[in-house]
Amino acid sequence: MSATLPLHGTHTALATPMANREVDYASLERLIQTQIDAKLEGILAVGTTGESPTLSHEEHSEVVRKSVEFAKGSGTVVLAGSGSNSTREAERLSKEAEKSGADALLLVAPYYNKPSQEGLFLHFSRVAEAVGIPIILYSIPGRCGIEIGIDTCARLYEKFPHVRAIKEAGGSCERISQLRQKLGGDYTILSGDDSLTLPFMSVGAKGVISVASNIIPAEIKAMVDAALKNDFHSATQVHEKYYSLFTTLFIESNPVPAKAVLSAMGIIEDEQIRLPLGPLSDSSREILFGVTDKVGLTQS
Repeated sequence: MSATLPLHGTHTALATPMANREVDYASLERLIQTQIDAKLEGILAVGTTGESPTLSHEEHSEVVRKSVEFAKGSGTVVLAGSGSNSTREAERLSKEAEKSGADALLLVAPYYNKPSQEGLFLHFSRVAEAVGIPIILYSIPGRCGIEIGIDTCARLYEKFPHVRAIKEAGGSCERISQLRQKLGGDYTILSGDDSLTLPFMSVGAKGVISVASNIIPAEIKAMVDAALKNDFHSATQVHEKYYSLFTTLFIESNPVPAKAVLSAMGIIEDEQIRLPLGPLSDSSREILFGVTDKVGLTQS
């Protein structure tokens, strides 16, 4: 399966619903069902949107296992966030996710300790040697302090064909073009920013790992599907309608605004997040729900 698993299209970086300081699996199942109903290509469990930094090791593995269970038989691919700034931890989480039935892995660049490009290559190589399912690298220098170099991506792809995609959240269309030039069309580039999905796809990206699709899965899929068919007129109409939502969902740290909207829409029971993230401020709430009211998602 790993050799042919499609990674293009729309994948949702799932929020992890919580209530009474515990993971709310009933709400998680409802959220996943909305993604299945919209026929999205994939869902990502325990990415940053899923508050992976504050889940315990046991919760992390259980959210992956439950996501696989809830999506079973739907045809929706389950990606599992299994990155860490500890190589041993990333290897352990990746092996556990594969054992739980995840279809592919998302590995963020190690954060805070700022390894060299050689260190990045060795880090990702260790994980790639331990698992057989596809690996999507995740380059987000704004959070990690480092960028996964294009040459590093190429070295990994040449040595490990299952390290065959990247989630790109560096904000540069030029880098998308550079990745395409270096790695070719079989290497999958996915946008990591909803507001940049359309421009990234115009120069070679093949989809998105989206926050907004927690809330508007069918609409994000319509935009991505249109762009994949080179129908950029239709894709631009969706982009323009929801651009203000794409940006306002980051008015405070993700996933605080997204959870507030999901709760207001009745998809999850509670907008609870875990410290050190704090609750949505009143001023941000007013702005956020002004946008969601305008696009017809809520009625404040």
